[in-house]
Amino acid sequence: MSSTVDFWPLIGVAVVALGFACRFNPMLVVTVGAIATGVAAKMPLQDLLAQLGTGFVKARNLPLITLLPLPVIGLLERHGLREYAQRVIVRIRAATAGRLLVLYLFVREATAALGLVSLGGHAQMVRPLIAPMAEGLAQERHGPIGDTRYRLRAFAASADNIGLFFGEDVFVAFGVVLFMQNFLHGAGIEVSAVRLAVAGIPTAVCVFAIHGFRLYRLDNWLARELDKNATTAAEQASELEEQST
Repeated sequence: MSSTVDFWPLIGVAVVALGFACRFNPMLVVTVGAIATGVAAKMPLQDLLAQLGTGFVKARNLPLITLLPLPVIGLLERHGLREYAQRVIVRIRAATAGRLLVLYLFVREATAALGLVSLGGHAQMVRPLIAPMAEGLAQERHGPIGDTRYRLRAFAASADNIGLFFGEDVFVAFGVVLFMQNFLHGAGIEVSAVRLAVAGIPTAVCVFAIHGFRLYRLDNWLARELDKNATTAAEQASELEEQST
């Protein structure tokens, strides 16, 4: 027996996406998106306000949890964490910036698949450790890297984002997996959370292969770009010497 699925409650997703694209206040965007979803789902006003209040109470300690690591990381950086990480990683002869990021992508995706989503992150791992290590390896192999360091930082951040995003979809107790299970249950489709999590494995593997290949090619790009810059700088220096003589 088929039943009609009401997709209007998903309008909240469109509201959130549009609000973020227009760079409105995130708190305002999320609140308006929640209200739009509740109205589209024909929720009574008191139930809608109750859900908003419950969500606020559950997340009221979230800013503290988010901001607490920042002073700790700042204190560690002040005492030379970034420099120490660079000195340690350059001692490994087989290590390169691309290989390091591929390894971090694998670790991040594998741990996220096990539900350990807090083991990485931009503030905890990428900025103080992974990005400085990649910069140190590039500088050790190619000399001064200049503005190329920003590209390395971007790739380090992408390894964290992609590993977390596609890895946590494989975790059976992840909120989105449970949300899909409940949504399909409401549509009359019975499927276990385990099957949904297993269905995400091929995507996670393909994403790792694609982005891992991009990170692996980063070493070749660094060699071409930095060697070209070094050659240009040497030619300019020789021209200045000739003009001076």
